[in-house]
Amino acid sequence: MAPDGPAVAVLMATYHGAAHLAAQLDSIAAQALSPRWLVVSDDGSTDGTPGLVHDFAQRHPAIEVTLLRGPGQGAAANFLHLLAHIPVGAEFVALSDQDDVWLAGKLADGVTLLRDSVRPGLLGTRTLVCDESLGRAHPSPLWRRPFGFGHALVQSFAGGNTMMLNRAAIALVAGAAAEAGQVVMHDWWLYQIITGAGGQVVFDACPQLYYRQHGANQIGANRGPMAKLHRLRALLRGDFRRWNGINLRALRASAHRLTPENRAVLQGFAQLRDLPLGPRIVLFRRLGLYRQGVAGTASLWLAVALGRL
Repeated sequence: MAPDGPAVAVLMATYHGAAHLAAQLDSIAAQALSPRWLVVSDDGSTDGTPGLVHDFAQRHPAIEVTLLRGPGQGAAANFLHLLAHIPVGAEFVALSDQDDVWLAGKLADGVTLLRDSVRPGLLGTRTLVCDESLGRAHPSPLWRRPFGFGHALVQSFAGGNTMMLNRAAIALVAGAAAEAGQVVMHDWWLYQIITGAGGQVVFDACPQLYYRQHGANQIGANRGPMAKLHRLRALLRGDFRRWNGINLRALRASAHRLTPENRAVLQGFAQLRDLPLGPRIVLFRRLGLYRQGVAGTASLWLAVALGRL
């Protein structure tokens, strides 16, 4: 029998996640609003991950579990693969990493925040950043500036492990994912395509999951002086510019889905990357691009000054 309430699908990408997967699966099963589907795309794990998914399916027959073979091209490609396999009838989609632990109200609170939007809606939340044993937990930053396409082009707003989409966003990204090709990270691309198409972003200031920090994290929480130094080095060696080039190609492939105003912003962003310093600063100001936080703002201006956009 299908769970009562809104039809929610959880999409989980896995790869050698057996060490922490059971706890995450248990937290999904313990949701106050039970998901109707769990779709897992595994990138070739040999550590018992698929077995844990099969065991979960046996223990929770009310949740329809599907295990897919992933493309084997990294987390971003794996999540785009999942977006092409959203169950028919899903009203909401929640993205899941393999090593977090969700708080019991995550899905119910997300549906409440998204249910009234008729536009494509994207939800992100704060997290409780913690160590491998779920200890030393502290909330992730609370951003103060508004969210929109001018922000999305140069910075993501939340971790993909917190994100939920409503029905209109599901329809948008299912089509755009087939066009995108390579993306830097799926969560950043989701923010860009949904805001670019005139969608709504909702940010929940209440943390909704424990976000483990451990040696196998692909991204991590990006906090502290060493994380800032790492980002600075990445900017100076041209990583940020390379990422923007990848994102631009993906967005151009779906340009017909963007609003006219945001298509113009996208075109301007592509142009300013190769302008001399003076015109580059003028166009940068006119486009209204911005990042969150003091450090983020400073690094963006540095990228503009050095031609690393």
